[in-house]
Amino acid sequence: MSDSETSPLLHQRKLPLLQKFSYSVGHVLNDLTASMWFTYMIIYFHQVKNFDNGLSGNLVLIGQVSDAIFTPLIGYESDKVRGCGNMGKRKTWHFIGTLCVLLSFPFLFIGCITCDNAEDVPQFIYYVPFVVIFQFGWAATQISHLALINDLTENEHERTGLNGYRNAFTVLSNVVVYGIAWAIFELKHSVSTSNDLSAADHDKFKLLVLIVVGVGLVFSVIFLIGVKERPHPCHEDEPTNSESQDLNSLEKSTLKKMAMTWTCWLREHQFYQVAVIYMATRLLVNVSQVYLPMYITETIKMDKQSIAIVPLIVYVSGFVTSLAMEHVNRYAGRKMTYVLGLGFCVGASIVFYLLPEGSRLVYLAAVLSGIGGSTILVTSLAMTSDLIKDNNESGAFVYGAMSFTDKLSNGVVIVIIQQLHPCAVIMFKEIRGCCPLCKEYYRQIMTFVPGGCAILAFIFLLTLLPQKLGMRRKQARILQPVLAAQTSRYGSHESTEPTRRDSHLVNDRIVEDPKESSGDLDSGSSESEPKYATCNRLSAADAVIR
Repeated sequence: MSDSETSPLLHQRKLPLLQKFSYSVGHVLNDLTASMWFTYMIIYFHQVKNFDNGLSGNLVLIGQVSDAIFTPLIGYESDKVRGCGNMGKRKTWHFIGTLCVLLSFPFLFIGCITCDNAEDVPQFIYYVPFVVIFQFGWAATQISHLALINDLTENEHERTGLNGYRNAFTVLSNVVVYGIAWAIFELKHSVSTSNDLSAADHDKFKLLVLIVVGVGLVFSVIFLIGVKERPHPCHEDEPTNSESQDLNSLEKSTLKKMAMTWTCWLREHQFYQVAVIYMATRLLVNVSQVYLPMYITETIKMDKQSIAIVPLIVYVSGFVTSLAMEHVNRYAGRKMTYVLGLGFCVGASIVFYLLPEGSRLVYLAAVLSGIGGSTILVTSLAMTSDLIKDNNESGAFVYGAMSFTDKLSNGVVIVIIQQLHPCAVIMFKEIRGCCPLCKEYYRQIMTFVPGGCAILAFIFLLTLLPQKLGMRRKQARILQPVLAAQTSRYGSHESTEPTRRDSHLVNDRIVEDPKESSGDLDSGSSESEPKYATCNRLSAADAVIR
């Protein structure tokens, strides 16, 4: 049973359904645009604009590196600012990000204005600023939305539920994109002279991106109006009046909270363990999403309508799975749930490797991929929330750091895959498509890259098995002076004076003058409260070690 459920002094009210719904749809614009970015960006520039393989990969790399740079910086700033007007600090950054996405993303799919017939390099230069602005806005929206989970509720199961609902709308957003794409390609199929993608399909992608951005805007407005963000103090590392009163009665505490700055997080080994698991998770899901359309058209030779139908099946499966994640995590636990998801992902990779041309078993692989990807994604986000626990004052930085590893690794891996592409540039442009070598190349990508990510995630998950997520380094030593002060007030005859080593942890947890501490503890004075450094502010719940 979680601490939040057993703590009698924690007065938790459940979030209203309207709040949950409004929060859940707050990432829809990001999800819709990300679906197009990962699924259709490469294939659009490959087969519609006939871009060079290296330039296509570099465009994606610039976007991913930009996102990787922006996410920790935005996370850090998001934790510090107070917000604009009546909007809290999280919603303020969400609003800024939404504007940037709306004003940049459509230009990636509507063609190069006045330079559509130019060489690849001038067009590449034209697209770069839009990619960077889009990634800044995407990062601002993502980090603020994730950090808001811990601000809205302190119940770990409700947080898992919000992650699940959030992922459900992520999956639903992908379903919407693929459904619209399928409708556009199917309705206009009669006027097309080929089942292959070509420059003639440019207007279809243009219509798709405009519909996607319009739908996303509607849900962003719902989020901004419907979510009520709790006010934040100006400086969250300073205790409030109520916290100061609680510190004078620690024996009544049943919770534990320790303020953490970004430097404190960098000294926590669990921070790096969870970061690698999250990175491997996103890499597995995103690479599968990026190269699934290429696998469908080049490896198993299905028609272009299938680049909408097969991903649609992936995300329908993922949507159904997301709705059950709160209950599965509750009864199976984080780690076992994650292992279960990895099993489905590995199964999908095996099926992708074995499929012959035109095989309908690709739908089985799609179902396995959807179930596995949704399971590990929701669970890895829940692990990150568990890592943060009650340290909302730096929650956005943690999510930003996790996203940094995700975006950078995705960009590097995708550009490596593009650079290793077996088709020469001249051959690619002459045949307006991929060469015969592509068939086995994309088969290997869809098998060995996700499979390798699954192995990496499993190895780091094993290192977490003997640990409880959210336990801080030297936690028992942190509370020893506080518990000693509590015992002293009740007149214990046993020596409870903390050692110099325990009570003077520079930049770690508690910084206390040993001389003053010793005298106060012996006398049992009410002034025996320890002096707290940046990394060690304790709230009313610090008397009990979880």
